[in-house]
Amino acid sequence: MQHDFSPISDEDWPESASALQGGFATALNVYRTMAHHPDLLNAWAPLRGHVVTAPALTPQQSEIVILRTGHRLGSAYEWAHHIHRARKVGIDDIRIARIAGPLTGISGDDATIARAVDELFDQRRLTDDTHARLGDLVGPKGILDVMATVGFYSVLGFIVNSFDTPLDDDVAREMSEWPLSLGDDQDNGDQP
Repeated sequence: MQHDFSPISDEDWPESASALQGGFATALNVYRTMAHHPDLLNAWAPLRGHVVTAPALTPQQSEIVILRTGHRLGSAYEWAHHIHRARKVGIDDIRIARIAGPLTGISGDDATIARAVDELFDQRRLTDDTHARLGDLVGPKGILDVMATVGFYSVLGFIVNSFDTPLDDDVAREMSEWPLSLGDDQDNGDQP
């Protein structure tokens, strides 16, 4: 028998996760889905606190890691949510769109970060060259935060992909009203 993993409503919120109600856990459908396992959600909160709010990465670097991870997972939920967040930290649509394209179409620091994400997916480790370039860009703690962010968002991607978690209303509305713009000079072949 298959269990229904629909996002849990406020009325059905588990008592054992009541300390998280009204915060991040009830703000997004992915965490409302994770609330089917309150112990996991409670354990998740401290890691989320670091990865989302206090990494050694800049907000833009974090969003590049997350966007590339969401793209690699084929996670429409993570991709849409992080278009929303990337825009908030000043990343334009053309740069966002390039993150879903081939590495040859990504430039500068974004290419270093995207290459690191790709290597973690494809080789389950960083090559010496990428390790050195990433270290120069984000430092030793940043390297570990890149890895932790890829792992963190991979778990979230597995959840939303496996249970068809719906986009949150505000993000769905934004994607409908303000779809990702590739600009007039962008090749549509790189469109995510």
